[in-house]
Amino acid sequence: MGNAVNYGVIGCGMMGQEHLRNILLLPDTRIAAIFEPDAMMRAAAAEIAPDAVMCDSVRGLLSVEPLDCVVIASPNLWHIAQLEEIAVTRQLPVLVEKPLFTRPDDLPRLRQIEARFSAPIWVAMEYRYMPPIAAFLDRLDAATGGLKMLTIREHRFPFLPKVGAWNRFNRNSGGTLVEKCCHFFDLMRLATGSEAIRVMASAGQAVNHLDERYGDETPDIWDHGYVIVDFANGMRAMLELCMFAEGARYQEQIAGIGPAGMIEALVPGPARFWPADLGDPPVPQVIESPRNPKGPRRLDVPVDPVLLAAGDHNGSTFYQHQRFHAVVRGDAGAEVSLSDGMKAVEIGLAAQESAMTGQVVSLV
Repeated sequence: MGNAVNYGVIGCGMMGQEHLRNILLLPDTRIAAIFEPDAMMRAAAAEIAPDAVMCDSVRGLLSVEPLDCVVIASPNLWHIAQLEEIAVTRQLPVLVEKPLFTRPDDLPRLRQIEARFSAPIWVAMEYRYMPPIAAFLDRLDAATGGLKMLTIREHRFPFLPKVGAWNRFNRNSGGTLVEKCCHFFDLMRLATGSEAIRVMASAGQAVNHLDERYGDETPDIWDHGYVIVDFANGMRAMLELCMFAEGARYQEQIAGIGPAGMIEALVPGPARFWPADLGDPPVPQVIESPRNPKGPRRLDVPVDPVLLAAGDHNGSTFYQHQRFHAVVRGDAGAEVSLSDGMKAVEIGLAAQESAMTGQVVSLV
């Protein structure tokens, strides 16, 4: 490897372009190659990374020299096939977007990749690296005296338009509780330090996309729901999702509670969506509320405006790439493994099944 880390990026839609912008904020980085089949997205990517070689296929991208790592930010249903192609063609460190897979019968293919892939694979769970959530996780045990209950609430905007409307249909995305929520199931596993054993969910499509048509189809993607997850160590977690609530001051509100008290993280949505006439966007906060002596303590956790401008995830994409950059250089190991990515999606698939059947789904 030379002085610069050379990246290949597969998929340069909205999230892929966020990856490009954040990679280029790091020192000693270069976008060497891009594979993006959509002409409009390819042109947008070329504006961000004008020196990158534009490739016609994954194989073409992998043939570019020099290339030190690959970022996969393609639509969900392509992730496994693209990982398989990297596995048999040129095994480089990979950062692959969530969700890692979309169907239960994808798991054997992923286990084969896991068994034969010699380079690091990092699954992109950006929410871990949002500054207020990172602060929440760092203080969780001390503030709660040992976590017992975890609640995650996301009140946000509807799914944004994507190339070919791929995210409007469960068959492409895995369903809302996989596509949107595997981040939160990853946070649940991280916070509890345990594995899910039971999943109960109620969810559906009430408001969004019902007046849209693609060919002769109406989108079937859900826009709201509740998910309760029981963990092997006795901890419980709940997710509340609403995707027609973009008027909320904070997009995510996370609360951890234990015998000593509660800690909360309040995370605003993308700054570009905040109405200019309301002034500056809300500042992320962490609040600790001890039981004794009572007295909540509020801490602002501001995010660098440069990072806010580079994407929609409160700076987390940059911090994730900072750590992945160290992995590519051989200075660290992947923090979010292929196994982590698989387990988060398994919870999401169980939640989808529970909501469709009305039954509790066991994961043991």
